Amino acid sequence: MAGDVWASVVSLMGVALGGGLTALAQRATQRAAERAEERRQVVANAESRRAEQLQALKDFIAGAAEAERAAYRRPEPWGDDEDGWMTQTQTVMTALWTTSGNVMLLCDETLHEPVRVYGHALNQAVWRDIGDTEVNEHLETGKAAFMAAARNSLAPS
Repeated sequence: MAGDVWASVVSLMGVALGGGLTALAQRATQRAAERAEERRQVVANAESRRAEQLQALKDFIAGAAEAERAAYRRPEPWGDDEDGWMTQTQTVMTALWTTSGNVMLLCDETLHEPVRVYGHALNQAVWRDIGDTEVNEHLETGKAAFMAAARNSLAPS
């Protein structure tokens, strides 16, 4: 009888040990799956954030192109289309300032100054606050600095 009890105890210990090891293995598997899901979520968030940043930069570049076109289309003072140009250009410049704010909000701080400088140069060109300087010459430095900063901000880390 003592042998039967001892066998039962050993059997029970084996069941308990097996159950404990199974629970431990399940917990380890669950934690590994949770960590994998967290990594996947981090990657998905980073990809989403990068897409937002890229869209903000595209919108700013499109707005800058519109502002540049407006600067080239500007009529001589008191010209035939000054009122129509002014109305259209105010809309273009409002959109440019909105998109520049989006870049400031969503993108790396290294872009803040180049966006501000390029936006200011565009504003000066549109409103002919550039003297006798040609529009493209006036914008060249700010545009190049912005594009270089944008390219660097999008480079993989």
